[in-house]
Amino acid sequence: MKQTFSQTTRAISGSAIPRAIVLAVTLTFIQQGNAAVSAVNLNTAADYAILAKAGISTTGTTDIVGDIGVSPIDSTAITGFNLIMDGSGEFATSSLVTGKVFASNYASPTPDNLSTAVINMEAAYVDAAGRADPDFLNLSGGNLNGETLTAGLYKWTSAVTLTNSITLNGGGDSNAVWIFQIDNRLNLTSGAEILLSNGADANNIFWQTAEGATFGTTSHFEGTLLTATDVDALDGATVNGRLLSHTAVTLDATSIVLIPEPSVFTLVGLSVISMLCLRRR
Repeated sequence: MKQTFSQTTRAISGSAIPRAIVLAVTLTFIQQGNAAVSAVNLNTAADYAILAKAGISTTGTTDIVGDIGVSPIDSTAITGFNLIMDGSGEFATSSLVTGKVFASNYASPTPDNLSTAVINMEAAYVDAAGRADPDFLNLSGGNLNGETLTAGLYKWTSAVTLTNSITLNGGGDSNAVWIFQIDNRLNLTSGAEILLSNGADANNIFWQTAEGATFGTTSHFEGTLLTATDVDALDGATVNGRLLSHTAVTLDATSIVLIPEPSVFTLVGLSVISMLCLRRR
């Protein structure tokens, strides 16, 4: 386990080393990440803004961009959405969802697709929880308030609470990966925010929690949440990512946007644009 950024900064700051050197070391830590950390493979679970095994409920004016699904529980556990069944019987729609709503009791191939997605979700949870040799252990005692976190593997043996904004700094690398292992619950207090900077991509941020998560009023979450229990998002909370729960997800006027993964066509398009730019030079 490597020494934490905050531990090193405190040690240096308390010495006789000139402030310029302290600043240089600080910048070096900000730029460093754990190159060995690879992204968690979500497989088909990545297709859902919310995937839950025991239900999805909402009150208030929730707004979801992306598909949602429940399995093995059936559609009776999707409440507050005023579902309208599609003529195919494979999915439903809702005025609160820009996307499709799937449940295990809908027409084929939906049950099989959901079963596969849930298996993928469970495998992703096991993968994230099983990563060894964390770069940061019990950072700030689990109470995060204003920290800037570089890419890498983080582990806490307690609950983690965000009482203000934290920033995930990608160090200029759009492929930088964060995995947060939390043996208890993740709590975002009211107004707390997860901010991204310097190339950080929500697709490469994974929060694994053993005891669920609570997003306080008007809080903001970035990344994919993989949790063994429940998710409770309170009034005005916003999510840029995915909520993948082994039990239930409860929403209250929550806004959720599924983070899009780059498609083959997007990558090809970017390559073509890059070639054209080079030719013009």
